[in-house]
Parts: sequence; structure tokens; C-alpha cells
Amino acid sequence: MKLFNSFNKIVLVVEYDGRRYHGFQWQAKLPTIQAELERAIRKLTGERRRVAAASRTDAGVHARGQVVSFRTGSVLPPRTFVRALNYYLPRDIAVKGACRVDVTFNVRRDAVSREYDYYILNSSSRSPLHEGFVYTIPKELNIEMMNQACKFLEGEHDFASFATSLGKLKSTVRTVYEANVTREDDLATFHMTANSFLPHQVRNTVGILIRVGSGKVGLDEFQRIMEAKTLGLAGPTAPPCGLYLTKVNYPSDLELET
Repeated sequence: MKLFNSFNKIVLVVEYDGRRYHGFQWQAKLPTIQAELERAIRKLTGERRRVAAASRTDAGVHARGQVVSFRTGSVLPPRTFVRALNYYLPRDIAVKGACRVDVTFNVRRDAVSREYDYYILNSSSRSPLHEGFVYTIPKELNIEMMNQACKFLEGEHDFASFATSLGKLKSTVRTVYEANVTREDDLATFHMTANSFLPHQVRNTVGILIRVGSGKVGLDEFQRIMEAKTLGLAGPTAPPCGLYLTKVNYPSDLELET
């Protein structure tokens, strides 16, 4: 039997394989992460509730630490939400933790930063085990040069050149707290932490960093492209398969139950 009170807000941390979905945000007649979460909530609670996300990932993008919230009249404990929603969700989406928060908590506006990772398989041969989860680049990449370019990204800048479209956004200024490339064997990882991101900002950044690492773009040209503040100049956009939303940070850690 489901128990109800007047109002609760639940936060979930969600992991998903984005290959089968047209992004996080609900779209008519297309599979999305939001639609699957709302369907599972409806099956569990009997309520039709909208799910809000800290970051709206694009089609094909994965997540390890997407944070979402929804309102509910249910007083089921967070641990029960984790287990029961995972029962109803498809195998490529999983709730990793849940907590009850104050009703004033805003999963998007209260976030202080987001962390993304992009994985590049820098190998002359493809990997069936990594297929769909990395971007394969056969040519050897100069990781040191890519990291020198990353230094230009850190701090508060106008990142218009790294955006594909703006939509209703009024400002293209963002603060990047960390940007770097590491490599272990054939796997290179680009990590970026910022207060928020422009549409396709990470994938466009990866696109030009690959050109830097391949010797096609020098550091001076990288800096000129960045300072030009011209929409889409930093492309080409890297494919979504290598991109992961890793973590969303808040002023206080979420007290998750698993």
C-alpha cells in the first residue's frame, strides 16, 4: 500500500547509457531519459510527475552522475525509491542513490558546478569492448600540447566560439575551474569542470583539442579562435559517444541513500 502526505521533493543520482536515447529531455514519440524516469515514477507512485535535471545531456551522451528531482506525495523512504525505480527502469538506466530535500531545492540553479569527462581511444585499431563509449582517433595525439591549450580554457571567459547554438541564452560567459587531458595506455580522458556549459561546449572543445593534439592547430590559433567569440568556430564537434556527465556539485553534499 502506498502512503502519501501533501508534498515531498526527491533527488535521484542517475547513471545511464545514452546510446538508445534522444537525449535527456522529453520529446514526443522519441525515447528519452526523462520519459523513462517519469514512466517508472508513475508505475511506482501512481503519480504523473515532471522530472527536472541538473544538466540536459544530448542524444547519445552518457551519465555516471546525473542529478534529477521530482515532487511527490509519496512518503516512501529514499532507499525504497532506489530499489523500486530500478525495478521499473530499463537496463540501460539506473538510480544510484536518492535523498529527500527541502521543497525549495532547485536541482539546476543550486548546482555550483558540473563535471564532464570525454574518452578518446587513441589507437590504430578499434576496440569492440569500447564501441559506443569512446571516440577512436588512430593518429597519435600530443597530450602535452593538448594540456597547454587547456590552460587557456581555465577561468572566466566568453566561450561563444565553443557553442553550436545559443537558444534563449543571453550570456556566453562561463567559468571553467578545471580542464585537462590525461592518458593511460591507449585511453585519453579530457576532464572539464565549470559552473555551467553552453550547448555542445565540451564536444566542441574536444574537437579542437584533437586538432591541437594532431598538429593541425597551434596554440596561437587556438587562442585566436577562443578570443574571436564566434559561434561554432571551435569545431568540428566531437561525437556524443565519448561524453559522460560525471558529477554535479552542490554547496553541501547530497545525503544519498543507496
